[in-house]
Amino acid sequence: MAKFAASEYRRLVIKVGSSLLINANGQLNRRWLDSLAEDIAELHADDKQLLVVSSGAIAIGSNVLDLNKRRARLEELQAAAAAGQVQLAHAYREALGARSITTAQILLTPEDTENRRRFLNARGTLGRLLDYKVVPIINENDTVATEEIRYGDNDRLAARVAQLVMADALLLLSDVDGFYTADPGKHADAQHIPEVRGITEEMLRMAGETRTDIGSGGMATKVQAARIATHAGCSTIVASGAIDRPLHALANGAACTIFRAEGSPAAARKQWLAGVLKVGGGLTIDAGAAQALQDGKSLLPVGVVDVTGNFHRGDVVTIKNDLSVELGRGLAEYDSEEARKLAGCQSENIEDRLGYRGRTVMVHRDDLVLFDTDG
Repeated sequence: MAKFAASEYRRLVIKVGSSLLINANGQLNRRWLDSLAEDIAELHADDKQLLVVSSGAIAIGSNVLDLNKRRARLEELQAAAAAGQVQLAHAYREALGARSITTAQILLTPEDTENRRRFLNARGTLGRLLDYKVVPIINENDTVATEEIRYGDNDRLAARVAQLVMADALLLLSDVDGFYTADPGKHADAQHIPEVRGITEEMLRMAGETRTDIGSGGMATKVQAARIATHAGCSTIVASGAIDRPLHALANGAACTIFRAEGSPAAARKQWLAGVLKVGGGLTIDAGAAQALQDGKSLLPVGVVDVTGNFHRGDVVTIKNDLSVELGRGLAEYDSEEARKLAGCQSENIEDRLGYRGRTVMVHRDDLVLFDTDG
């Protein structure tokens, strides 16, 4: 039987469903949230990096504004999200703050994870929060998202966040304890599947369209989220959170389904970079910078001797040595105009060159793939 072992992962994204946080009266279930906070504190003390994607804002706000969520128009749901998000963030702050853990609120739209420049900005912010041992509390920015341009459920948002931060594991907590061959609420002979290696179209059909009374997602969205995350090298765990201390229960053998990823998040990112067909431009670097890349370091502006092409921040660029041999590819942290200004620049002089305090790297090592140039 597959078993969740937190020791296997360092960076985890935990998605909390509305049905866990909100009771039948539309009120926040603070007792359950405190039990989750106890689990998070235990992992946090073990030097795990944790991000929480939490549903519940619209459900809480609908109760505050006395709205019928199922009959409300988009703008009414957005108003509910605005009212509920304040209370939701405050509840997490209180629960985790009581355990000496600092929280931060992050609201995302699909553009923040799919537009390369905004992707880098969001990832930079989240990465710095994790460096400071802060637990980000993340939700969709429902107050500005349109019906046509939104995630629609926090399972897929959580998968995109896991992809964004190169998480090792995505943990989807809901009112079910894993993936079944059929809806266990309707089919007594449904069988629990503890481990999945490779998601098929048949599995997506098996997931069906089941939904809870409070949340917007069902098993189908969880399998879709698992597909996104596992392709990014992030294992996905679907487990029940409908008990106190759900993470503690998982560590002690509670049932779950683990969708295994092939390879690591870093390997998946590098595979994608190596296969990109459209390259925005190029950076030529000196021998010292080439050696630094081989040693696993980021590319700094001081090592760049020439910039070719026109590209934007977040575009894929080639990296060549002074003999025009392509050493690798990476995501540019600056556009081509800024890169030309910074070529050969020491990090402490970046502000003088640009007129503002910029990023210290030209290409971050997490966004870099090197090619084998031997022979």
